[in-house]
Amino acid sequence: MEIQSLNKQFEESFRQNWDRPALSNYNGITYYYKELARKIEKLHIIYQESGIKPGDKIAICSRNQVNWGVVFLATMTYGAIPVPLLHDFNPTNIHHLVNHSESRVLFVGANIWENIDESQMPNLDAIIRLDDFTLVHCNNIIIKKSIEVLNELFGKKFPSHFGPESLNYYEDSRDDLAIINYTSGTSGFSKGVMIPYRALSSNIMFAVEVEPHMNNMSNVVSMLPSAHMYGLMFEFLFEMAIGAHVHFLTRLPTPKIILEAFSSIKPDLVVSVPLIIEKIYKKKLEPIIGRLGTKLLLNIPVIDLQIHNRINSTLDKTFGNRFSEIIIGGAAFNKEAEAFFKKIGFRYLVGYGMTECAPIIAYVSWSKTKLYSCGKAAPRMQIKIDSVDPENITGQILVKGDNVMLGYYKSEKATAEVFTEDGWMKTGDIGLLDSDGYLFIKGRSKSMILGPSGQNIYPEEIESDINNMPYVLESLVISDKGKLIVLICPDYEQVEKEGILSSELMDKYKESLIILNATFPKYSRVSHIEIFPEEFEKTPKKSIKRYLYQR
Repeated sequence: MEIQSLNKQFEESFRQNWDRPALSNYNGITYYYKELARKIEKLHIIYQESGIKPGDKIAICSRNQVNWGVVFLATMTYGAIPVPLLHDFNPTNIHHLVNHSESRVLFVGANIWENIDESQMPNLDAIIRLDDFTLVHCNNIIIKKSIEVLNELFGKKFPSHFGPESLNYYEDSRDDLAIINYTSGTSGFSKGVMIPYRALSSNIMFAVEVEPHMNNMSNVVSMLPSAHMYGLMFEFLFEMAIGAHVHFLTRLPTPKIILEAFSSIKPDLVVSVPLIIEKIYKKKLEPIIGRLGTKLLLNIPVIDLQIHNRINSTLDKTFGNRFSEIIIGGAAFNKEAEAFFKKIGFRYLVGYGMTECAPIIAYVSWSKTKLYSCGKAAPRMQIKIDSVDPENITGQILVKGDNVMLGYYKSEKATAEVFTEDGWMKTGDIGLLDSDGYLFIKGRSKSMILGPSGQNIYPEEIESDINNMPYVLESLVISDKGKLIVLICPDYEQVEKEGILSSELMDKYKESLIILNATFPKYSRVSHIEIFPEEFEKTPKKSIKRYLYQR
């Protein structure tokens, strides 16, 4: 699949799938491709009448839903630049990012509109409520008039018929700016990542190459935030380019809701962050595996295989029984869960990417994975480690290729800092690259802790082991006055189920930590435990916002 113009690819996809379903709200409304195309055309008319030109910015801030998809595609296929904002940004952030991006229109979810102050965004032409396209604030009278007579304007443009042949979308070029996507990372500072069309096209071609079973008969559940590149690319744009059917959850993606959706929709591909898979492992499988009888049986080869097959069958049913593989990305995967899934031959893989690469950097199919690796360089991408011995000595992961961003919007300094003189982009992640080209991530360079004698300590690796201790929901290792301490958020459900008293909990943690510390090098042993009463604040990828807890 070669994509010369992504918007023309959408145009062709919509034509070919005119009478097929395109976007659905889970247990709600469905738009067919012909309805999607009609709604896109009406927004094009509003843009044109209002003097919005290709290259102008349009901000979108809402939970995932069908009209989010309409606005995003309408903006892109017009040649304007969508600026998707995460719906859980606070109002101050939304005001700032709308202003920083110089957006002319803001499409906003009803619940978000209630909390923002339009006076803080004086340069906006209009604010339109996404749920029903109601104009809620306007500084441009032409937009108001064009919305009022929209059906009349549509009738004039298409007096006899609106059909597949009526589509004529903006023809983009490889290095044109396609999207400005603001990060919400662990460092705490949002940067506007300028994603070119070549990066989007390359990622879609990658998906077509590695998931050849996906076609216009396929279904996908969109549970990750569409305003984040991971969900945007592999739960929306890829599907629209091939004519598949996207089902937006439209609500908080709790494991219960997700599993209900999988059961009814039976997706052909599952894209997830580790946290969801880990919860399913911890709540559904760990109690079974932990039983003494099952542990013993797992060491008898014939019975071991039978148990593996039974667990695999249970997992297949849990995820809808139709998926080819589960792609896990966005954060580090729990090592114990990963090792178990690998042992039983479950169809999962861990990939690697970042917003700045729209997002894919590394991938390998589930049948070729190496334990604890996130695969090899994706097509049209190169990876190298900034180290004298990349196989044995960790170094920063550097990348180059079609997927790489143009830079950070209105920040030449940050852009210059992230690129080497010879054009490699610094990811900020630390890793190793083995002789077969498999990448192993050790942690973020910004979260790395320097040991007492200059040793590199990667807290994510320690946390992965601590998270497997009994009664631990999640943990965070930090440095305090030269010592490593761990903040533990208890698994209150497990604590209550087993009748553990709060006065006993710390003793349980200390007992487990003594055993665990014995397996660590002396310089990376944890010296102190603190109980943290609530879950840590996280990014949309479900990575902990580490900067909030540093001392």
